[in-house]
Amino acid sequence: MSKAKKKKAHSDPKSTAKVKRKEFWIKHNSKNKFQKISAPQKHQPHLPTPPEEAQQFSSNWKALQEMLNASKPEKKLPVSPKQNVFPKKTLKNIPKTPSEKDNETKVKHTVAPKFAIQKESEVNSDVPAASNTPQPAAPKRKRDKGKSNSEQKAKRNKPVVEERKPTEDDLWFDDVDPDDAEETLGAEAAEILRRKQGKHQSKDTESMLVKEKCFEGLTKIVAIDCEMVGVGPDGEDSILARVSIVNKFGKCIYDKFVKPTEKVTDYRTAVSGIRPEDIKDGEDVQTVQKEVANILQGRIVVGHAIHNDLKILFLDHPKKNIRDTQKYKPFRKIVKSGRPALRVLCKEILNVKVQQGEHSSVQDAQATMRLYTLVRKQWEAEIIARKKNKDQDKKPKRQPK
Repeated sequence: MSKAKKKKAHSDPKSTAKVKRKEFWIKHNSKNKFQKISAPQKHQPHLPTPPEEAQQFSSNWKALQEMLNASKPEKKLPVSPKQNVFPKKTLKNIPKTPSEKDNETKVKHTVAPKFAIQKESEVNSDVPAASNTPQPAAPKRKRDKGKSNSEQKAKRNKPVVEERKPTEDDLWFDDVDPDDAEETLGAEAAEILRRKQGKHQSKDTESMLVKEKCFEGLTKIVAIDCEMVGVGPDGEDSILARVSIVNKFGKCIYDKFVKPTEKVTDYRTAVSGIRPEDIKDGEDVQTVQKEVANILQGRIVVGHAIHNDLKILFLDHPKKNIRDTQKYKPFRKIVKSGRPALRVLCKEILNVKVQQGEHSSVQDAQATMRLYTLVRKQWEAEIIARKKNKDQDKKPKRQPK
C-alpha cells in the first residue's frame, strides 16, 4: 500500500500541471474568439439615440436626420462617362505629385455627409482627373454683355423678306373656294380665283340680294319668311313671333312682330333673333293673319320650306302658286342634298353668306326671292311643260250612245 501511495503522490503533480495547462489554453482560445467577434463593434460609428423630450427635437434635429439617413442603405452614385469616380480606399494609395499637394493646401473643401448626393459641379481635390473635366459654360446673356449695342441691334433686326404678290401661274389650282383662299392667301389671290372660276366678288349681302332703285310696292310675286319662339315645357312647341314679306326685287313690304298668346319659355335668340322687348308690344296674331292672307291672295309665293311658315300662320295657299326653293330639284343636284339648307344654297349658288349668326326673316325672304329670280324662266317653263304632259296623259271620256 505504501508503494501505491508513493506512485500516486508522484503522478499527482504531473496530472495537475497538464490539467492546468489545458484549462489555460481553453481560456486563452475562448478570449481570442470573443475578441474577434466583438472587434468589429469597436470600429462601428456611434449612432445617436433619438430625442426623448419635446425640447430636444429642435436642438438635436440635425442629429436625428443623420441617424435616420445612416440607417438607410447607401445609394450608389451614377458614374458619368466624362468623370471617373474611384473609391476612397484606392485613392489613398495613389502617390501624389508635389503640384497636387500644393493645391490641396490652397483649396479648402467642405466634407459632405454620406447620404448627400455628389453634384457634377463639386470636384474633390483627391481625384486627379477632376482638373481635366470641363467646367459648365457661362450663360449666353453674360457673353452678350461684352458686345456693343450696335451689334445687338443688328442681331435683333433680321432682314425682312419682301412679300411677292401672287400671280395666275402661282394659283394653278381651280377647285378651291375663293372665300377660303381669301382667309389663307389674301384678297388678291381670292380675286384671281374668282376670275378663273367666273364668280363675282362677294359684296355686301343686302346689295347682292336687293335691287337698287326699283319698285318698292306690292308685286305679283312675293317671298315670305317667319320667325318662331318656343312655348310649353322646354320650349318644344312653337308660336309665331315675326312675319316678313318682300316683293319681286327684294324690297321689304311687310315686317311685323307678333304678340305671344302663351308664355314664352324659349326665345331661341341665337337662331330667331327674337328678344322679349321685341314681341312685348307686338301686333295681335289674328290681325297679322288677316293682313298676310290679303297680301298672298292670288299671288305666287316664294319661300324655303314654306309649309312651315303657312302652318304657323294657320293659312293655306294653292299648290300651283307655291315656289319652294328647298324642293326645287336642280338646286338639290347642285348641293347634292335631299333637303338643302338656305345657307348652303346661297353660298354655293349666289356666293353670298347668310344666317351667319342670328337669323333675320327679312334677309331670309330676300335670299329665297333672289334664288327664285335667278332661275325663274327655267322654273316656270318646267311647270308649264309638266302641266301639258298631265293634260295629254288624260284619256278622253266615252260619250254615251
